[in-house]
Amino acid sequence: MSLTVLQEAKPPFIPEGAHAMTIVIEYPPGDPGTPPHRHPGPAFGYVLEGEMVFELEGEPPRVVRAGEAFWEPGGDVIHYQDGNNRADIPVRFTVTMLCEPGRPMVDLVAEEELRAKGWSRK
Repeated sequence: MSLTVLQEAKPPFIPEGAHAMTIVIEYPPGDPGTPPHRHPGPAFGYVLEGEMVFELEGEPPRVVRAGEAFWEPGGDVIHYQDGNNRADIPVRFTVTMLCEPGRPMVDLVAEEELRAKGWSRK
C-alpha cells in the first residue's frame, strides 16, 4: 500500500447541517471557466488532466496542474478564476464541496461588487 498526502487544510468553518458533494468539471481548451463566484462552504479539489488557472480573493492567480490539489475556504471569499490555462488541451478536475442546506453550491458575484473591488478578468 502507498499513501500520499496531497494537501492538508483547516477550513475556517463548516456550515450547519452541511452535506458533501463531489463533482467533476471539464472545460474545453481556452475556456475561462465559471464567472467569479462564492461557495457557501469549503471546497477541496484535484486536477485530473490539464492545467487550471486558480484565483481566490486576496491571492495572486496560480496554475494548478494535473496531479496537484487545491482548496478554498468558501463563505465570503470570492473565487475569481477556475478556467483552463491551456488553449490546446481540456482541463478536468474534481471538487468536493461542503454545501449548506437550502443554498446553491455556486453563488455568482454581481458585476457591481467586482467593479467595487477593482477586479477584471484579463
